[in-house]
Amino acid sequence: MTMSNNCNEYIQMVLSLSDQMLNLADEGDADRDDIGCGILFGTLRDCAYKLRTLAQSEMMEHKKKGLWQEIA
Repeated sequence: MTMSNNCNEYIQMVLSLSDQMLNLADEGDADRDDIGCGILFGTLRDCAYKLRTLAQSEMMEHKKKGLWQEIA
């Protein structure tokens, strides 16, 4: 695997992780008992969106450079 393929795999892993973080934030927020948990899950959601945006941006840069290959 070449360096860019490794990077692509890591980018896809970040995208998957951000989806998991969003799901956890939604589930936790639905079951929370107090404001502190709301802050925790809101922060998790914000971080997930930030990571997703950064990963998508990097994926687009790799595609523009012809370095992107979908990983099965």
